[in-house]
Amino acid sequence: MSLPALPPFIDDTERLARLQRLREAMSAAGVSAVLLGSSESLRYFTGLVWHQSERLLGALVTSDALTYVVPGFELSRVETLPHLPGDVATWEEEQSPADLVASLAGSKGKVALDDSLPLFVYHALARSLGAEGLMDGTRIIRDQRARKSASEIALIQYAMNLTLEVHRRAHSIMRPGIRASDVVRYIDEQHRALGATIGSTFCIVSFGAASALPHGADGDQVLELGQAILVDTGTRIDGYHSDLTRTYMIDDPDAEFARIWSIEREAQQAVFDAAQLGAPCHTLDDAARAVLVRHGLGPDYRLPGLPHRAGHGLGLEIHEEPYIVRGNTTALREGMCFSNEPMIVLPDLFGIRLEDHIHMTAEGAKWFTQPAKSPTEPFA
Repeated sequence: MSLPALPPFIDDTERLARLQRLREAMSAAGVSAVLLGSSESLRYFTGLVWHQSERLLGALVTSDALTYVVPGFELSRVETLPHLPGDVATWEEEQSPADLVASLAGSKGKVALDDSLPLFVYHALARSLGAEGLMDGTRIIRDQRARKSASEIALIQYAMNLTLEVHRRAHSIMRPGIRASDVVRYIDEQHRALGATIGSTFCIVSFGAASALPHGADGDQVLELGQAILVDTGTRIDGYHSDLTRTYMIDDPDAEFARIWSIEREAQQAVFDAAQLGAPCHTLDDAARAVLVRHGLGPDYRLPGLPHRAGHGLGLEIHEEPYIVRGNTTALREGMCFSNEPMIVLPDLFGIRLEDHIHMTAEGAKWFTQPAKSPTEPFA
């Protein structure tokens, strides 16, 4: 299979527009500054990719400036990495980065904090700025990130297409006697062969009763005839995730596996049908559980049934807002992207998870990938 052309990566023009929207949200919330940590939000707004450590490295956004806060000895490394132009303020090993942030933020207004900042950073900032000078920046940041642009959706679509092809290739090598570890290695190789230079960001391959464990079992397994096969994997393209699961058998399924597989597919379709613009996220989870109850499964989180939420948002993080879960009143809006995976677990027997993703358009819900066809045909 040849994939469509790789879409353009996110550029500085889009990041500048994101910063402008962030500043508008700051003004509306009465916030004078936002502190971004070494998080995916730092990448989202500035393009700088840095992994969290015990030292604060981030960026302070004010109405008229973008200032990177950098340990002095890391400055030369930061200068080599892609990022939006901005001021740089460094701190040395014996100095307090929280005091530096306080001096940059000034005494007027509140500083909203990236929700991914570690607790030790919060405590240091509270000592330097006073707890009353800090506020939770979750909504200012996450409400924007939850609604993907056309460029973001194109990157996610490309990543999903790539991983779907990897699933096809993995399906073709399944045979009795194959080890789960061999399949995991093969999937990583195929992600790389198709152009995902980081390979698999994760991979779960479960056979038989291990498929009833949503995140897989420890140790290796060997596939036997008559066993369920669950494969859940993904990669990243320009930081944006793919995440797809297929569950199937390579021989004729018994009646119970076929029955549960059909219920799982019905529940997945019910989630899609409930995904209407303006609908609260919990109504999608409710729709999946209603299908299971009609078939004598559940209710609630009871097993046999669905032990977890029906889906999660996806973008620069594999799990992010919006969450498709009971009690979440967040309304679906154009640009939101989320998984549809109302897994059914039969303890000690098997689990069936069919996971595809949805993005909300002006016309309503749209699949990134078409759902599986049957218990032995995992592709549309």
